[in-house]
Amino acid sequence: MKKIIACLLLGALSQSVWALEPADQQRLQGIQQSWAHIQYEVPEAQRTAAFEKLAGQASAFTQERQSVAEAWIWSGIVNSSWAGAQGGLGALSKVKAAKADLEKAMTLDPKALQGSAYTSLGALYDRVPGWPIGFGDSDKAEQLLKQALQLNPEGIDSLYFWGDHLYRQKRYSEARSALQKALQAAPRPGRELADAGRRKEIETLLVDVNKKLN
Repeated sequence: MKKIIACLLLGALSQSVWALEPADQQRLQGIQQSWAHIQYEVPEAQRTAAFEKLAGQASAFTQERQSVAEAWIWSGIVNSSWAGAQGGLGALSKVKAAKADLEKAMTLDPKALQGSAYTSLGALYDRVPGWPIGFGDSDKAEQLLKQALQLNPEGIDSLYFWGDHLYRQKRYSEARSALQKALQAAPRPGRELADAGRRKEIETLLVDVNKKLN
């Protein structure tokens, strides 16, 4: 289970948060930066506890600002990453909580953060075990990830998770094209750590893709 969900690293999503109120924007950016620090700088053994604390902060944000879709998206992201850090069947409850958060965000504003809820939820459907253990469904994942690409065709994360999905489906040439395009995504001011971490993940996956093609 840990290997299945450990890659739910959904924190480097493309975003445009300037429509938010200043206080909400600042709070959201704080969660984003904390996520990147935990995911890419905190030792693996300490990540579960760190993500648990951050999940509490993200949950408080959703409860205090229930109409803000971006808050629900990031609550889903953090819960997903907490599940990945913890691993095991006990992480399923956190994955289901992440799914509920993302679905809530989509009811509020499906285009929030350039459709990041579609990207995040699609990645969950791709990685979580299927019935009867979980809700994983590769067809549903593909549908959601295509919707994400319609909203954000040049985003590093929408392209990365689409490329990862194609790799899982053994569509290796398509996967390579998507991942190479992801590496060309424009940098995001203030998200340097998250971008650098994501690029490393893309490069690692490209190695696996190229092995399949050679």
